[in-house]
Amino acid sequence: MAGENGKPGLLDSCFIYFVQSKALSASLISELSKAVQKHGAQVLEPTKDGKIPLEHATHIVANTIDFEQYHDALQYMIPVVNTNWLKITLARNKVAQVRPYSPDPRMIFSNVILTCADIPESDKETIIGATMALGGMESKDLTRQTTHICALSMDHEKCQEAQKKNPKCKIVLPHWFDDCFRLGRRISEAPYMLPDPEILRTGPDEEIKIPTSEALEGATSVIPSAVMPGKEREKVVVFSQKKVMISQDLPITQRLRNILTTLIEQSDGEMVEDVDACDMYVCQYREGDDYVRASQQGKDVGNLAWLYYLIVHNEWTRPTRRLLHYPVPREGIPGFRDMKITLSNYGGDARVYLENLITAAGATYTKTMKADNTHLITARMNGEKCEAAKEWNIEIVNHLWIEDSYAKCEVQSFSNPRYQHFPPRTNLGEIIGSTFFDEQRLHDEYFPGGEEVLSTTAKRRRKANDTAHKNVYAANLAEADAGTAGESSPLGGKAAGRPSRGTQNKQNIQTPAKATRATRDKENDTPSVMSSGSRSAKDKALSKLHQLAPDIALYEKEKKRTGKDGPWGGKRAADQIDRDRSVKESSPAEAEGEEDEAGQKRPAKKARVSSGPVEMRICLTGYKRWVNDKTREEADKRKLRAMGIQIVQDNVPCDYLAAPRMVRTMKFLRCLARGPEVISSDFVTACIEANKVLPIKDYLLVDKETEERFGVTLQTAISRARANRSRLLWGVPIFCTAEIKNGVQSYQTIAEANGAIFKVFRGRGGSSIKPTTPEEDGGAPPEPVYLLTSPSAAEKALWPKFEEMAKNGNMEPRIVVSDWLLDVAMKQELTFDPKYLAVRYFAENPPF
Repeated sequence: MAGENGKPGLLDSCFIYFVQSKALSASLISELSKAVQKHGAQVLEPTKDGKIPLEHATHIVANTIDFEQYHDALQYMIPVVNTNWLKITLARNKVAQVRPYSPDPRMIFSNVILTCADIPESDKETIIGATMALGGMESKDLTRQTTHICALSMDHEKCQEAQKKNPKCKIVLPHWFDDCFRLGRRISEAPYMLPDPEILRTGPDEEIKIPTSEALEGATSVIPSAVMPGKEREKVVVFSQKKVMISQDLPITQRLRNILTTLIEQSDGEMVEDVDACDMYVCQYREGDDYVRASQQGKDVGNLAWLYYLIVHNEWTRPTRRLLHYPVPREGIPGFRDMKITLSNYGGDARVYLENLITAAGATYTKTMKADNTHLITARMNGEKCEAAKEWNIEIVNHLWIEDSYAKCEVQSFSNPRYQHFPPRTNLGEIIGSTFFDEQRLHDEYFPGGEEVLSTTAKRRRKANDTAHKNVYAANLAEADAGTAGESSPLGGKAAGRPSRGTQNKQNIQTPAKATRATRDKENDTPSVMSSGSRSAKDKALSKLHQLAPDIALYEKEKKRTGKDGPWGGKRAADQIDRDRSVKESSPAEAEGEEDEAGQKRPAKKARVSSGPVEMRICLTGYKRWVNDKTREEADKRKLRAMGIQIVQDNVPCDYLAAPRMVRTMKFLRCLARGPEVISSDFVTACIEANKVLPIKDYLLVDKETEERFGVTLQTAISRARANRSRLLWGVPIFCTAEIKNGVQSYQTIAEANGAIFKVFRGRGGSSIKPTTPEEDGGAPPEPVYLLTSPSAAEKALWPKFEEMAKNGNMEPRIVVSDWLLDVAMKQELTFDPKYLAVRYFAENPPF
């Protein structure tokens, strides 16, 4: 392959696949795709089932590891890099190394490009070697891409040059690398930054603000208190094309179980009762035949907290990514039963998380510390509890000990210096929740064996998981560094300016009184967690009621119709239904029949014949057979239902979309977003006339003429839709004029079916973009925002107002014709061409 000028391109041999996520939007993927194609790369399309074509990919670009084929990519040794790899490659006109751009959080120095200043040569080699082993990269000289300078002072020319030419480069003491190596985690550089590092000017006993940890969001407990926020939220698509099984051991009511079932099914997922048929298995404990079977087959096995996390965040994540997202051991971890553990210097979600983790491990958590406590877990070596623990010979460790013990399914040794390391000006709460499960240990402890009964697919999935575990080297390297460091740092203890533990001031305090500890540090105060299940259920019901409001209004309107409005229906039909219902409730018919007023026995009510299970759900659009013939339509639908075929509306999941050709109707585009198989509507007619289900493969839709017109094959559009999972326009703001031709509703339906943020623009109040400066946006380039419009004078008057609003919000205004949305939905690819701009389009195609 070659670039645009015919010469070999920079990315000539690269086959790149982009993974969409909240951190990598479809609009950014569109821009990056164009950029890499100009340099000779080929952007890969998803496979027929919406998966990554791993056999062809040379690079996978993703800003997160939370996608389902990440382990498969590791198995095949395909580099997974973030978007910075592409930006650096294009900026330098040279293919960058992949190691520094891993999205895996276990590669703690990913995105770090380091150069050293006035550091002793032996320390320099150690720092650079360890940094590169954990995802970083060395730069001999200071460049625009350099992110960190390791120095002892600001006197070196690199530091002075960085201040002038690269102010974003962080100049840090070697102590920062030392502490990161010891912990195996990346902590904040702030206390270590020159010219005025906090660790050299502030004593270790001074207060530090307790940090928050994003890693704990939705993962502080195995039993969360609510399914989702009661506020309006985006469409849930995370269960699309997924089969979910919920175990009976979950501590939830039948009502909540029904709510979860409905939500999963409305999200294009499917509930199953057979563990072999499911993709996701949700349970409470690590026990039982179903748990073992699902785990051995390599299925995603998680607990209720994991399920809620998927619903709330609407993005897939592996259950072993967070410790409290995986089923708990009923009897705890061996060795924890006799432990009594208390906490210090942790607050908020971090404290709640550790309390629950201690309990899940099988130990006893105590709010206050007494002489019979066996362990103190603290975020800093400071405070009354730490001093008392030293006097009472209670083990003092940081939270990494309990996390590693739980992740590895066994008590870890206290002698590991990693668990007794406390950076002087860091509260370790900032790195809490970043520990992954050791999946090999889970396998050995809770579901060993099983290979002899696994299917070929299950064996392949199991092999991918095992191979991926071996290839995830970051965590093992970090642990090896911490384990071999001993009491000295990788710098050999030569780093200047470090206050040693022996020189820190100590106070010979007596056994602390309970009241004193409570008033001084409030370490005994544990935040209460109130259950909001009832309120959540009310919010859910209210939301459901709002969705049904149009149908209720239509029903009330129909009830008011009288006989003069038609031969039947309306008020007369409603009254007849009410009369029939009252008769049934007052005198239900017996099986053997009833007597009428004359004493005659009426025949027994005929038993309703079951239609059998639904085998195929088909959504029809553009079908001419039933036009103006309601009787025929009802008869045909009954016949189809008897065959196991159900004709469904476009707002519910379907297996097949049937149409005479590729059409840009609301129903076609709404269903296409879910990625169903598309067939010819002739299949429905043929089945009715043959009175049997015919082979579906003979009726796959073929429409070469329309495919050529839209520039996409139908199968490609379906594959993209399955990969997008209704998220093609995820987070993309689309406005629409109120007077647009054909009405707002159809465009809103299509946009929201693809995950867009849709609002009506009237040029006054209400829906608007919040004014934002580029600095407040983090210096990011303006994101595009779209306005769908027609050429009427009233709509044209809104264009300047929309442009002003978008620019004030640091966004790029794009005023487009409705064809842009229809073509994007048909292709299932977010692209943009200036031909869709309203000014240009209406100039070239003037309205009549």
